[in-house]
Amino acid sequence: MSEYYNYIKALHLIFVITWFAGLFYIPRLFIYHIEAWQKPSPDKEILSKQLKIMTKRLWYIITWPSAILATLFALWLLVLAPYWLQQPWMHIKLGFVLLLIGYHLRNHMIFKKFQKDEIAYTSNHMRIWNEGATLILFAIIFLVILKSTFNWIFGVVGIIVLGILLMLGIKLYKRIRNKDPEAQ
Repeated sequence: MSEYYNYIKALHLIFVITWFAGLFYIPRLFIYHIEAWQKPSPDKEILSKQLKIMTKRLWYIITWPSAILATLFALWLLVLAPYWLQQPWMHIKLGFVLLLIGYHLRNHMIFKKFQKDEIAYTSNHMRIWNEGATLILFAIIFLVILKSTFNWIFGVVGIIVLGILLMLGIKLYKRIRNKDPEAQ
């Protein structure tokens, strides 16, 4: 194996982490943008303008470059160690990576609409949407760490339980927000 394999792997992981950081934060900015539109003028316009700048910088300076670099380093790793492609867990991981890319592209479509002030979502919808990256991250990490010892029944049940817990957390947060508007 190449003497550079671990350096390439480290860079891949660094860019995966920064990619996920962007995917965790972009829906949060969407939520703030939605809530800004519910404020009276001129607050609505001032906040919207600032949130568009923040979102654009996050998306084009951190998230997109990280996604591209994480993917390029992953492909490089697979060229150096093609035997990973013979492992069943890797096929499933790549399926989740495709799901992650789809999630990223959907966020890009939402981003473009928000840049034009075309807001067709509720803040609660975006809070639920925000958990998509979390579920994908959990699935990928468990697959990579456990590999062939991955127990499918526990894995699937675990992801479902995590999803339920996240939804319950969102509902609880919504109740708290509705009782105390300052908690937003």
